[in-house]
Amino acid sequence: MNVLDTIDALLVDIDGVLTIGNEVIPGAVEALASVRARGIQVRYLTNSTIYCRYTLQDRMQALGFSMPMDHLITPTFVAAEYLRSQGATRYYPLILPDAQQEFVGMDVDEETPEFVVMGDIGSGFNFSRLNKAFRALLNGAQLVALHKKRYWRTEDGLFLDAGPFVMALEYAAGVGAVVMGKPSATYFRRVLDDLALAPDRVAMIGDDIEIDVRGSQQMGMQGWLVKTGRFRREDLSHGIWPDKIFESIDDLSKE
Repeated sequence: MNVLDTIDALLVDIDGVLTIGNEVIPGAVEALASVRARGIQVRYLTNSTIYCRYTLQDRMQALGFSMPMDHLITPTFVAAEYLRSQGATRYYPLILPDAQQEFVGMDVDEETPEFVVMGDIGSGFNFSRLNKAFRALLNGAQLVALHKKRYWRTEDGLFLDAGPFVMALEYAAGVGAVVMGKPSATYFRRVLDDLALAPDRVAMIGDDIEIDVRGSQQMGMQGWLVKTGRFRREDLSHGIWPDKIFESIDDLSKE
């Protein structure tokens, strides 16, 4: 059976699946077009915390991808929704300025925030910023992690992601972070509710065997792995068995 015949919707990671840095993975645009041509719904589930949704959509469309705003789910967007649901007025952002645009209406407060929101700020992670976050957590602020990924891949190789810094603050302050992005069940459930489909009719395709594959399988979905982006051969020795392994997303055009 053609693997695409087993699903009604496909959740697609972006970094490492559609792009690596600013480079489009060959065949990615065409692969998505072939999926949609079968009547399969597509949603984009990324853990990217660098941009707000508007910037990310513009960036992806400039690279040739058709990506409607309501089909794009990011941790920054979900985190902003969460803070609003909690009546937040003050937050300390350990996220880049573009991503902060999702939090319109909330004041940045480095001294007495109600929430510390933590994503990827690259070299911006330094002692001063982390120590301010640590003190805020000791004073009762809630730690909101956009994700806890350990590392990510660019054209220049592997880089530390936000996860190690989130875990450092959890350890130092003796708190647990509320995690917004993959593999959070809340994150996956949000898109499943939007699709109104049974989980077994949905697949997630990603490059991270723990976050994308195991995370989706724990929700009852299929987990498909691509050997691009973050993938390393030793990933296949972790005791996690993808429902399907592809060399790249381009293989979907051949199904």
